[in-house]
Amino acid sequence: MSLSLHYALCLSNWRAHEFSVSLSIPAHQNDTLLLSLPSWIPGSYMVRDFAKSIVSISAFTEHNHQPLTIEQKDKQTWLLHTSGEACVVTYIVYANDLSIRSAFINHEYAFINGTSAFLQVSSFEQLPHSLAVSVPQDDAHLSEWQSYTSMPIARDDSQNTPNQYKEASENRTWHYRCDNYDDFIDHPLFIGIADTYAFEVNGVSFTLLFSGNNNIDYARIADDLAPICKHHLDLFGAPHPIDSYLFMTLLADNGFGGLEHKHSTALLYPRYDLPLIGESNEKTDSYITFLSLCSHEFFHTWHVKRIKPEVMVNPDLSKETYTNQLWIYEGFTSFYDDVTLARSGVIAPQKYLDIVAQNVSRLLQNAGRMKQSAAESSFNAWTKFYKQDASATNNIVSYYTKGGIVALGLDILLRQKSAGEVSLDNVMQLLWQHYGIAESGTPDDVIQMLCKAHFNIDVSEYLNAVVYGTEDVALEALMPLIGAEYETRARTTAEDKGGLSTKPQIVNQLGATVKPASLGVTVAQVFEGLAAMQSGLLLNDVIIAMDGNVVNQAKLQRLLDSAISDEVTLSVIRDGKLLSLALPVIKARKDMAFFTITDEAKMKEWLNVN
Repeated sequence: MSLSLHYALCLSNWRAHEFSVSLSIPAHQNDTLLLSLPSWIPGSYMVRDFAKSIVSISAFTEHNHQPLTIEQKDKQTWLLHTSGEACVVTYIVYANDLSIRSAFINHEYAFINGTSAFLQVSSFEQLPHSLAVSVPQDDAHLSEWQSYTSMPIARDDSQNTPNQYKEASENRTWHYRCDNYDDFIDHPLFIGIADTYAFEVNGVSFTLLFSGNNNIDYARIADDLAPICKHHLDLFGAPHPIDSYLFMTLLADNGFGGLEHKHSTALLYPRYDLPLIGESNEKTDSYITFLSLCSHEFFHTWHVKRIKPEVMVNPDLSKETYTNQLWIYEGFTSFYDDVTLARSGVIAPQKYLDIVAQNVSRLLQNAGRMKQSAAESSFNAWTKFYKQDASATNNIVSYYTKGGIVALGLDILLRQKSAGEVSLDNVMQLLWQHYGIAESGTPDDVIQMLCKAHFNIDVSEYLNAVVYGTEDVALEALMPLIGAEYETRARTTAEDKGGLSTKPQIVNQLGATVKPASLGVTVAQVFEGLAAMQSGLLLNDVIIAMDGNVVNQAKLQRLLDSAISDEVTLSVIRDGKLLSLALPVIKARKDMAFFTITDEAKMKEWLNVN
């Protein structure tokens, strides 16, 4: 019988947000074994120290159950003294992080990532890893719970069946098997109450899973997702790297997120932002965002999970792995997630341009875009992007947002330089063919290198300016080439995100974001170079009055717009003291982007829609 590692995961105490794991290790040649838990999960570039959630850990020999010594060496590593004997390691994990990156248990379901649950055994990583998932048979509350995952089901120790997402179980136990540790931790688990809906595109079977029992219109979601999935499948071409795919959505009152895996994605989304049965067919902004999120994560099936930077082919999950290429991976995906909705007819071209305008508007308000390049943002994702504070808008740029606009500009530039023969789609296909199929890893200069080698187009000047430098993408010059005009305007309200609007624009600009307080408003952000910073207004100041008039959020802007002098007085509470600050009255800057379609035929030709 071939050697393998066997894990048994039991939802032992959902009321305490705990699950237990036993790890069976076969006899071996070593006197000691090193056990560890990853400190980060691929696709989310921040050290999260998952091992902190291990409540207790112990070990014993398999033959006679004699206790073994297990020493903790650092925050995530243990040394197990085995003398080469077959042994069992048992541990309990606390799971109360409602996100798609870790583990969570409540009364309705358990969601568990392998990086939060399964200890890695050094030198055993390439052995087969099997898993038994169970719920206590004597807990009536769990009697209807089922197990769902993209991990291959194991019927016995020697045979796998194709991916299935639900296995009937007589004894409330489900069995899975993977070829190695890296694959093992790439299949999140959902155990609980869920709704599912299946559809098929291009021979690939898709399953939608939503936590709980809901009145959501799953058929409508599937109808909208099908052409999006088809676009991605067609773009990269057959043979497809997947036979089946699972969209696993955790529904909550609030929350947002997505994390890609090779055969599935885990999503977190507000339950009432999705269409309910019997509602109007009109697509709300929140529903469009959900479709775009699904589009984004499914695109990662190719671009991130298989096409990836060289350093991410075999990353060290115990510490940070640095790359300056995230603008290619998250940025390009951010371009395709939205443009695919327009290409597939799910949203109208103008709606797509409004979404792009919102992304550009976020950049325009961000002084950090002039200080940090997209490449630097990629490299510093571990700290500056994933651990943002209130100063982030003034000091950093998002490789997602800037990278998406870079991709838009690069697509238009390639079309211009090739008289319409080459587009970003061709670059994506080359990335897949040369790096993705073999999962060989891309060098830092892969985009300029592919464009020069295969199309004889030099894009280095463009990338040096907008990726490795801090210049804005020249949308004023590029957008007319696809039938649109780019303009900017002042914001209309504090909630304005950008895009076309007929609402009146503000006259004067505070230069800070505020949120309601019990009296007045609290300062949440102060933007570099604008009136608020010039006045000395600081984060967490409470503005209670302007020129003696008590304010709320709407009244503050109204009084500022109607100011007739060059300066107004703010009454501010800071750290228990009352201050008076002189705020200069400065005309609102045009930091909201919008696009108008000037040539519908060009726009449709660019989107390739009828």
